[in-house]
Amino acid sequence: MSTPKPMTIREFFRLYPDDDACLEQVMRARYGDRHTCEKCGKSAHYYRLRARQAYECEYCGHHLYPCVGTPFEKSRTPLQYWFFAMYLFCASRNGVAAKELQRQLGVTYKCAFRMGHKIRAFMGQVDGDAPLGGLGIVEADETFIGGHDRKGFDDKHIVLGAVERDGEVQTKVIDSRHSRNVVGGVSGMLAKGARVVTDDYVAYTALPALGHPHAAVNHSKGEYVRGVVHTNTIEAFWAQLKRGINGTYIHVSKQHLPKYLAEFEYRFNLRKSPYVMFQILTLAFRRPSPLPSTF
Repeated sequence: MSTPKPMTIREFFRLYPDDDACLEQVMRARYGDRHTCEKCGKSAHYYRLRARQAYECEYCGHHLYPCVGTPFEKSRTPLQYWFFAMYLFCASRNGVAAKELQRQLGVTYKCAFRMGHKIRAFMGQVDGDAPLGGLGIVEADETFIGGHDRKGFDDKHIVLGAVERDGEVQTKVIDSRHSRNVVGGVSGMLAKGARVVTDDYVAYTALPALGHPHAAVNHSKGEYVRGVVHTNTIEAFWAQLKRGINGTYIHVSKQHLPKYLAEFEYRFNLRKSPYVMFQILTLAFRRPSPLPSTF
């Protein structure tokens, strides 16, 4: 059985030829074919209003705006542009710069910059952060993102990461490599009793006291693999992350770094099923909270 292939540009425009098709997708993903009307309380089908991005209840005419509560809320940018931008983020391996979005969509740089950050934040929201280590070994490590600016000040940002072999990755920006930040950050990503492999940084020796069996490779002595004890998986993720940041984004500020990390986490965690990356985003718009009971 052949593996499905990621969506092509031709398929994208066949499914989403205009704003109406995109709005219909948002509406059905959030509310389904029928939804309990907030005004009349009936389970109703909603019909599209052509004059605005809204639908109306078949019984009382109450208006529903499906884009409220999504990344597209209060945006004047065509909805098809948003969908195509999400498609580009999922089709790329190393990210999509704001300049590239500006060229592809024909929007201003300010608009493209805002769209990129909204989409990255949405990818992080959809991806979530389930505890790691329920089944396999978890590798943990820290890395530095950034460099020295022209005035010579050290502006490197410290990123802590943990990845379950054949599973998902999680990352977090920390203020320093103090053991409190490192061990506290890692333990917050782990399932109870998860087995952890790290390098020889002394802070990780506190993990067994927190209930996590721990083994380490001594990089300072040239040891990188000892049977199943290695950090090759997390090192590979760092390499991919840095290729994307250095090659595509050039520089990332600490303020926005968590959003870029969320983007690369999303693609890594769906690396075995790249053909569903975009579809998951188009189906993941938050459903509204159910109406309170009248009893």
